[in-house]
Amino acid sequence: MAEAKIRTPSSGRDAAWLVGADLLAVAFAFVGQILLAHALLAEHYGWMVLAIDLYASLFLIIDLGLPTLIARDGTRAPELVPLAVWRSYRWQALVAVPFLLLALLARPEQWLNVHAPAVLLVLAGLVALVHVASYAPRSALRVLGEARLEAITKVVERGTTVLLYGVLTWQGSSSATAFTGAFLVGATTGWALALFWAMRVAPPLQGAAEWSRLGNVWSTNGQLLAAALPFAITLGVLPYVIRIEKFMVAASGGATLGAVFHVAQLAWLAGLVVPAAIRSALLPVLGRARNNPSEHRNELYRATDMCFGLLPYGLFGGYIIMSVFAPLAFPSAYLDGTHGASAVDVFVILLAGWAFTLLATPTYTSLMAGHHPWRFTAFIVLVLVAASLLGYGLVLEGPEEPARKLHSAAVASSLSAGVLLVLSWWMSGEFDAVQQRKIEWFAVLLGSLVVVVGLFSGTLLWVLGLPLFWFTKQGWRAIRATSD
Repeated sequence: MAEAKIRTPSSGRDAAWLVGADLLAVAFAFVGQILLAHALLAEHYGWMVLAIDLYASLFLIIDLGLPTLIARDGTRAPELVPLAVWRSYRWQALVAVPFLLLALLARPEQWLNVHAPAVLLVLAGLVALVHVASYAPRSALRVLGEARLEAITKVVERGTTVLLYGVLTWQGSSSATAFTGAFLVGATTGWALALFWAMRVAPPLQGAAEWSRLGNVWSTNGQLLAAALPFAITLGVLPYVIRIEKFMVAASGGATLGAVFHVAQLAWLAGLVVPAAIRSALLPVLGRARNNPSEHRNELYRATDMCFGLLPYGLFGGYIIMSVFAPLAFPSAYLDGTHGASAVDVFVILLAGWAFTLLATPTYTSLMAGHHPWRFTAFIVLVLVAASLLGYGLVLEGPEEPARKLHSAAVASSLSAGVLLVLSWWMSGEFDAVQQRKIEWFAVLLGSLVVVVGLFSGTLLWVLGLPLFWFTKQGWRAIRATSD
């Protein structure tokens, strides 16, 4: 019976669970955004999404990088994982206090032209805090080999949120505050379920806790925080890499223009759950293989094959979903240029950035799991600097005409993702591995670009990207090889 309880992380199996669940959760979220877009005025919709994004970015550093350490090191001593979760919570609670004070005193929402009711802002802040609290138990489930349970918590969270959105819509509510409260209930439900399962499935601890079994950095609080600091800084910076263009659009063009960019980002952000799920599944595996170069290289090679195989489905599938369903789902003002530009056209430009991000996942996860976590922090900071410079030049100092501003923001976002890809090759030390497969890399990069250009221009150039489906077979083979 004891052996039946032992599960270990597996990149293919866990990625399959997490990708599937994340895509289902995204489908729920997409329905939720449709309900929001129809129930709320464009400005109020902008208030809600910008407030949630803003506080998510501001409070994410409260994570302290500790859930990442659990994901990296938890496989060494699974019975200590629940204690590691509670240890993380104690430090996160202490760090939360100054950031809450900062939010109250600095009023950062006013920088983005978000003049929302105070209750809405408080609820948005609580949503961000609950999401941070959910990371540790979800990391725990992953290192305990229970990514399937983590996957269920994500679906439950989104399903609960959308159900409550539906109830509010049925009642005829047009209150952004009420919908933000519904979002908080869904987030809390997902967190509570993840915490319950993490405590329940972990092996029992026999005797006293020997923290050194997780690694030397867990021996003292000082060593633990020092080891987590690079990831804490990284997590504090990372949200701005994704959201900075939207913030710049809102700051220079108003909340309504920010709402249009948000609609364009919805399917793009949905697609980003795929590289995020692969990273989540790959991190414990590469952490385990940190001192085994052969196993490390094999896992990295398979992860690259998975990304190659998924690439064409994301490019073409994302476009079909956005172009076919968005006009049926969202008010026409978001799609016909009433507020600047069509959200579909903006999304197509963002597709290039999605492709670059997916392709960078194996190498930047390798950097994250390596012996030099500060190098990963430097990597993210460099990407943020590039995104800031591109956003400043193309958005803040770019065209004033709304349509061109939105297109410029999408271009800046995709170029930033290109920087992320190239830097991940260089800083992870895996550039030789890329060169060994340079013909395949040339094919996937060129194919991705011609698909995006063809779809945006409305020409048949995208047909030249169809050979990307040739990578499906090796992608499927890589998933099956790691699905033990």
